[in-house]
Order: sequence, then structure tokens, then C-alpha cells
Amino acid sequence: MNHALVSLDLGSQVRKLRNKRGLTLQDLADLTGLSKPNLSQIENNLVTPPIATLLKISSALGVGIGFFFKESEPDRDIVVVRREDRTGIAKGPHVSQIGYQYEPLAYPKVEKMMEPFIVHMEERAAEDIVYNNHRGEEFLYVLNGTLEFHRGETTVTLNQGDSLYFDSSLPHGYRGVGGTVITLVVIYRPD
Repeated sequence: MNHALVSLDLGSQVRKLRNKRGLTLQDLADLTGLSKPNLSQIENNLVTPPIATLLKISSALGVGIGFFFKESEPDRDIVVVRREDRTGIAKGPHVSQIGYQYEPLAYPKVEKMMEPFIVHMEERAAEDIVYNNHRGEEFLYVLNGTLEFHRGETTVTLNQGDSLYFDSSLPHGYRGVGGTVITLVVIYRPD
């Protein structure tokens, strides 16, 4: 079990909010398009949802994704997150399949218009790309390594210093190439 995941306790946060909204697990599955078993695994902290999945859940529950990363402090106009205080969320038992770890960069601020993350991903084969889609827009900036972005028939290769902005409501996926760990800044702007 991942200790960062346990301390964040995403699963019980999802369950509490779902129950507060008066939704069954099947209701949430219908609203998100996710399977009931997958949601159950998330609620029981057996798997860590990818960011795109968490965006679907937060949208269905009527909160921003930052709700799941907040601390108990009140919302502030200025938020500083020190390097040593960032929360790394490994992808649970699916690290080899999903191939990335993400760190929320502005988790203390709950009400915000965008969600910035640092994402670390390993190289993976093209056939292992996991495609996601979620309402909103997304911005990627490559800090280190080489990233291959896929959407439909379009493939774009991004190197250190390159960026990409796109409509994330269409299925998209990316993978690390080149044998090194890829580090990105990813900013989501939900609708």
C-alpha cells in the first residue's frame, strides 16, 4: 500500500462525498462512465485513480479536483507549496500499466480555476498507452525527457522545453520515450 495514498485517503473522501450527495456506487458509475468495481477499488484505497479519473469523479460530485488534495486550512489568495511538502501520489498497483506519478502543486487552495501538477512517467510501449478524456483543457510542459502525445490520428513528440495545449474532452494519451524518466508540468482547467 502506498503511504502517500493512505495519508491522503482519497477513497474515503470520495465515499463520504458520494454518500453526502445521496448517491449509490452505481449512481456515481453512471455519472462518471467508470465501472462500479473500479469505483469500489478507489473508495477502498486499493487503487489510486489517474488524474483524468479523479476529474470525472470530482465533476460528478460537484467539486473541483482540488477538494481531494486540500488541507484543513481555510482557502487563501496566495498559496505556497514547498518542494518537501508536495504530496506524491503513486498509481497504486498499476504503476507499470499507467506508468506515472503525480504531485499536486496547489493542493491547499480549494477554489481554483486550474489544477497544476508535476507528473513523472516512465517509458512505455505505444500499445500500452492509456487514453483518457475529461471535460476541460490541458496544458503540458516538458521539464525533462521526451514525451509522445496521441489524440486520434495525431502524434506529437515533445522534448525538454516544449509545451502543448489541447481540448481534453477528446480521448488522448501520452507516453514517455527515450529511456529516461519524463517530468512534466501538467495544468488542467476543468469546465
